[in-house]
Amino acid sequence: MNQELSEQINNVKSVLEARLSTLEDKRSILRSVELKALYEQIKTLPDENKAAYGQAVNELRQQLSQLVAESESSAQALSAIDVSAPFAINSTKDRRPGLLPANSGSEHPIMSEQAKILDIFKGMGFSVVESREIDDDWHMFGALNFPEGHPARDHYDTFMTTQTDVNGKQWIAPAHTSTMQNRILEHYKPDLENGSPIAVVIPGRVFRNEDVDARHEHTFYQMEGVYVGENVSIGNLIATLKVFLESYYEAEIKVKTQPFYFPFTEPSLEFSMSCPFCNQAGCRVCSYSGWIEMLGCGMIHPNVLKFAGIDASKYQGFAWGCGIERFIMLKHGIEDIRLFESGRLDFLRQFSLGGGGEQ
Repeated sequence: MNQELSEQINNVKSVLEARLSTLEDKRSILRSVELKALYEQIKTLPDENKAAYGQAVNELRQQLSQLVAESESSAQALSAIDVSAPFAINSTKDRRPGLLPANSGSEHPIMSEQAKILDIFKGMGFSVVESREIDDDWHMFGALNFPEGHPARDHYDTFMTTQTDVNGKQWIAPAHTSTMQNRILEHYKPDLENGSPIAVVIPGRVFRNEDVDARHEHTFYQMEGVYVGENVSIGNLIATLKVFLESYYEAEIKVKTQPFYFPFTEPSLEFSMSCPFCNQAGCRVCSYSGWIEMLGCGMIHPNVLKFAGIDASKYQGFAWGCGIERFIMLKHGIEDIRLFESGRLDFLRQFSLGGGGEQ
């Protein structure tokens, strides 16, 4: 390899070593355009120079890799800091930032509206049990009448951990609060034997592998409702949801249902209400149809009752699942679900004391 090529490699080496100290992502130096250009030049050289030149470029890359490794090792050796601390422990009093006053904060709209929703159901005789944020395959699928290999499982594109439970199944970030149904039925089964119905609502955070847009989020809040007793009918289900919706939106509404499919209910329904904002005259909120689809529901499948040890020939029940953000968006005219998780203060301040919620 001639002197000119050797100097070219040395020049690139000097440039990249100097740049390395300024980079936050040290490994990006190995993808630098200068290093790529050296490799690209190999194919343009005479055959007698290619081997020596290529070896020299490889040695340069190895040297850079070593410097990156040493830099990363040095960074890991730094003492840990408390990122939640309001100021550095070594800072002087005159340089410490003032803490935000407690009276400038407010409750997140999801939490405040969820409390209102739960209060309505408590007044209707329902108990409240919080959902889980990690669960097993049985409660996510098996106990809800999703057998192994059932095609309906594909509808729930869930997040799973690499860790497994005692049965060798991966732990799951629940895609719906329905994962609590089996636990609720088993826990409250003695109430049925004592002549009282099971009436529970289950709020919680759920996770789905969604393409995020104004109407879809990968993380959101949902509420499950479960009611089981003797002589329970689909009419009880429709009446319960109608009373809740009229209480929450403070308006008289009409409701309608249409057939749907869920493995854990039979029959299964999509539940819609008349638009409370235009009295079905048609508006932007209801897409000028006069109706708004609100949730999925149905009569609890006999298999789900049997899995919980409940006699399906004696007891019947209904269940529903709904997105809490959807209720809030309709109530306050919020057009983008992503605002709830955005941390944007201009959005959140509208829900502080004295603030509105309209967008």
